[in-house]
Order: sequence, then C-alpha cells, then structure tokens
Amino acid sequence: MKALFKLPIAALALISFIGCKEKQTVKVDTPEQVKKEEKMTADVADQDFIDGMTGKIWHNYLEIKMALTNDDASQVQNIAKSMADSFDQERMEMKNLSQQLADTDDLEKQRELFAQFTEKAGPMFEDALSGGTIYKKFCPMAFNNKGAYWYADIKGISNPYFGDKMPKCGSVKKTISK
Repeated sequence: MKALFKLPIAALALISFIGCKEKQTVKVDTPEQVKKEEKMTADVADQDFIDGMTGKIWHNYLEIKMALTNDDASQVQNIAKSMADSFDQERMEMKNLSQQLADTDDLEKQRELFAQFTEKAGPMFEDALSGGTIYKKFCPMAFNNKGAYWYADIKGISNPYFGDKMPKCGSVKKTISK
C-alpha cells in the first residue's frame, strides 16, 4: 500500500521539477546594436496639437523624417501612404504630396517631396501646436546649396536630406513653444 502512494508522489515530484524548469536567456546588446535600434525609432515626444488630424500627421512626418535620415525609401513609402489617408478634402495639396512620396522609391525624389511637404505643413504644425516645443531646422547645403527646412521634436540635428552622409548638417532656426 505504501508503494502505491510513493509511486504517484515520486512521479508528481519529477513532473513538477521538469515542468517548472524554465530556460533562461540573457540578451546582451553591443553598443552598435543599441545605436542601430535608436536610429530606427522616430523622434516622438511631448507635442500636443489642437486637432487629432494634425497630431497624426505630425507623428507620420517625424517617422518619414527618420526614415529619410536612415536612407530607408521603402519605409518612407509605407508611412507616406498612411499619412495620405489621414488628410481631408481641405488639405488636398498636402495629401497629393504625401501620395507622391508613397508612389516613388527614389530616395532623392522623396527628399525633394519632403522639402515641399515641409513648406506646406510647417505653418499648419506651428499654428496647431497647443503644447510642447517643436524646432524648425535648416540645412544650407541641401539641394545644391539652395537649402531646405524641416521640423523636429528635439533640438539635436539628424538631417533627412543627407542621411548617413552628413547626419549633423544643419541648425535650429526657430523654436516654437506653447
């Protein structure tokens, strides 16, 4: 009778020992991996806008800026498609520019369209900002020294017009705070 009780208890102990044993792993990132992960995330911080559409477009704009900085034309296309779907009829010019961004995989053409989009969307971002700070930045060397502006949510420079070639080219020309 005792053997009858000992066998199930031993089996239960063995099963619980095997079943509770988890494989533990530790992931160690090298500095290069951490830096690469930081480059892949958009600069999304603490800005508030008076309407949801502008907030979504701002978020998409920052993602496109980051994708251009990382020389990722396919990512620009994906985000621009989402952004184009956000516009209503009163902003058709910006909708068309974002659709053109989505339609091309030529990185230099995307940068030109981004500069055009920035000219149109910049005043909208500035007027609709209801909280936080945005920065208007300028790269004097973009487009054969004609220069181009872009907006960002952080003071640091990450140039969307030159990507990895000249990531720190540019300066803050205007700080907009509400």
